[in-house]
Amino acid sequence: MTEQKDYFAHESACIDEPTAIGAGTSIWHFCHIMAGARIGQNCNVGQNVYIDGAVTVGNGCKIQNNVSIYKGVTLEEGVFCGPSMVFTNVVNPRAFIERKHEFRETRVGKGATLGANSTIVCGIDIGAYALIGAGSVVTREVPDYALVTGVPGRRTGWVCRCGVKLPAGDGELACPECSDRYREEAGQLVSIA
Repeated sequence: MTEQKDYFAHESACIDEPTAIGAGTSIWHFCHIMAGARIGQNCNVGQNVYIDGAVTVGNGCKIQNNVSIYKGVTLEEGVFCGPSMVFTNVVNPRAFIERKHEFRETRVGKGATLGANSTIVCGIDIGAYALIGAGSVVTREVPDYALVTGVPGRRTGWVCRCGVKLPAGDGELACPECSDRYREEAGQLVSIA
């Protein structure tokens, strides 16, 4: 008797057991999901993605082609990982020195976007709704709603929850697309209800 699954996995995907994969999730060509991985509902895992055990992927995440998510990474709900972006898990790796006991945890906050070919150095938090520009190298904490670009990555602005860059200015900032309002306080952006 064939086991019924409430998610889709392409026949070329390798899914080690036990894993927890939510309903409505799609796992595409040549993916490898390691035992112990937890993937939420309604996720899209693109071609040639590797998800290690002890990784948590929240509901509604989109992981584009050629992304490897290593042990210690947590993606909260609605995270977008652009094509070929990279997570690291050791600060000073060497092929000839075993450092698996030095893996550092990385958390990516709700609704954040990690642009194509960006690199996220391990052991940091990326804030909710942050947007990391394509090709950026993130080496330090990223606040909520921050727009980070460059090598090394630096905050170059703020973005709305909908992903649109907010106009620069003092006081209140309003999104030109959806009209959500924000206020900058002590280097952080706060949503105004």
